Amino acid sequence: MAFPTAVNSQITDSVTQVNTKVVGDSPAVSTSNLYLATSQALGNAAHNATSNQQHAFMTMQAATTQGVTSLLALGTAATGTASKEIIELK
Repeated sequence: MAFPTAVNSQITDSVTQVNTKVVGDSPAVSTSNLYLATSQALGNAAHNATSNQQHAFMTMQAATTQGVTSLLALGTAATGTASKEIIELK
């Protein structure tokens, strides 16, 4: 039994039990907050990686298109020059 006070012993026991519960729950709450923050950070990292991959693909596709266009334009220019020379010889 607790020390004799002007407060009912059931009240002091109740407060003691609540304080014990709060102290006992603290590690679980802090661990769950850590897990939540970690999972959110990992989710953001995965989203950023996906977004960056999509943007890189668009840039690579644009570069490939530009390169193919340049190659095709060179072929057309060479064909035009050769055709001009043939026509001028006649």
